[in-house]
Amino acid sequence: MPPAPELPDDFVGLLKAAEAHFFPQGEGVPPSLKATSYPNPESIASIIDHTLLTSSAKPQEVADLCTEAVALGTATVCVNASYAEQCSAALKGTDVRVCCVVGFPLGAMGTRGKVEEAREAIELGANEIDVVVHIGHLLSGNLEYVYHDIHSLTSAFPGTPFKVILETALLTPRDILVGTLLAAHAGAAFVKTSTGFSAAGGARVDDVQLMRAACEYFEGTTGRRVRVKASGGIRTREDVSKMLASGAERIGASRTSSICKEGTETGDSESKDGY
Repeated sequence: MPPAPELPDDFVGLLKAAEAHFFPQGEGVPPSLKATSYPNPESIASIIDHTLLTSSAKPQEVADLCTEAVALGTATVCVNASYAEQCSAALKGTDVRVCCVVGFPLGAMGTRGKVEEAREAIELGANEIDVVVHIGHLLSGNLEYVYHDIHSLTSAFPGTPFKVILETALLTPRDILVGTLLAAHAGAAFVKTSTGFSAAGGARVDDVQLMRAACEYFEGTTGRRVRVKASGGIRTREDVSKMLASGAERIGASRTSSICKEGTETGDSESKDGY
């Protein structure tokens, strides 16, 4: 594999200053954070990406997902790219957008493959893309690769919001800070906690707080706002409230209907996929 281009000089300086700011006592010491929290919106559904990403998802199930999304008023339906065209047609004339995943769920495919997968999804009607970061390179400190993997997507499709999935349950706090800043500087609209398919777990309050604080630090330095999406294991209204209080502004969930219903029983944690 040829070496990736060097990191932009302004990012190198940003990262160095951010590490000193967040970990003044060393990276092993968790930071004390004060990040903006967001109250429950009037319509919970309006901030949810209504999600169905299992390999066994059938066309009729995707059709039902779209019908439910319109009835509830969700932000998007989040599906695999093979269903982009079906969802785009089903949601035409509504306010519900189509979100497709790329490099999902491992993030380990090559950059050109991710770009082509995103291109096909967008051409078939996707309005937003959730892409998995190359986790192995992030954990190994190969930041040049990670940066240019993300930037290759955001620069190829500048009108499309990209949400970069970090798979935070596999990362240290320093990795989360670095991944958030890399994604933000490379042009992401959102940083996202999880695929929902990792055995290590999904969205956690501490991780969302750190991502939100890193985004606020980035905005304070560059003037560009980047938001946080929490996903993975969010199955109740209480779960949603905790994530919003921690700084998330978008939620990924498959149990959207029960989340939106007042008084729903919350003991059942089963869902159709990792969400």
